[in-house]
Amino acid sequence: MASKTAVLMALAAFAVACGGGSDAAGGKPQVTKESASGANAGTGSGSDTPKGGNTDFDTVFNTEDRIKQALPDPASMKGWTPKTGRAEVEEQPKSAEQCGPDAHWDCTALANGVTKFEAVGETAYFTIQAYADKKAAAAACGREKDWSATYGKAEVPPVPGAASHAYYRNAGNLDGLDLTMCLGTVIAQVRLEGGGSSLNPATAHSLARIFVPRIQKAAAAS
Repeated sequence: MASKTAVLMALAAFAVACGGGSDAAGGKPQVTKESASGANAGTGSGSDTPKGGNTDFDTVFNTEDRIKQALPDPASMKGWTPKTGRAEVEEQPKSAEQCGPDAHWDCTALANGVTKFEAVGETAYFTIQAYADKKAAAAACGREKDWSATYGKAEVPPVPGAASHAYYRNAGNLDGLDLTMCLGTVIAQVRLEGGGSSLNPATAHSLARIFVPRIQKAAAAS
């Protein structure tokens, strides 16, 4: 499947493109490595509504700019070191019929993006998969949940503004904690891994509370 790949960009550029700062994080206190892993990290419920936009949006994330707006930037990730990031828009996205019943859950995605941050031996990845509409996103979310059910469950509190679930998974010989969030027309994920990572559910939850409001704000942007 042909795709149009954005030039790999330094995450510092995200701060300029996205406007950076705490406002992009929905007015919540910015997380640090210490506060994210602490016992008092956020414990919101799935019924809460974070600031920053609609929790059930119809906006299609089909441009690199909107994807980049949704991804965390250095200003919202105090205490973490930005590494790499990219955004990609598919030139010829596949339909559900083209993908078939046995395809990977992200087969019908029309755009995606990822950013990477590191701190004290721990790596945090933020990824987003965008779909043509809420129905397609919901179908992909269901398939991802079925796929991830084979892994051990991680006890991460519900993420405000999204349907979420978490699990422990080994990828590339590295143990990790994956937190998946489904909202509107996208599926977002936070993954923690690294030799110095304790795979703390509170860390994943705090990072998700940065990510989700940024997605909502990007969805509300004109």
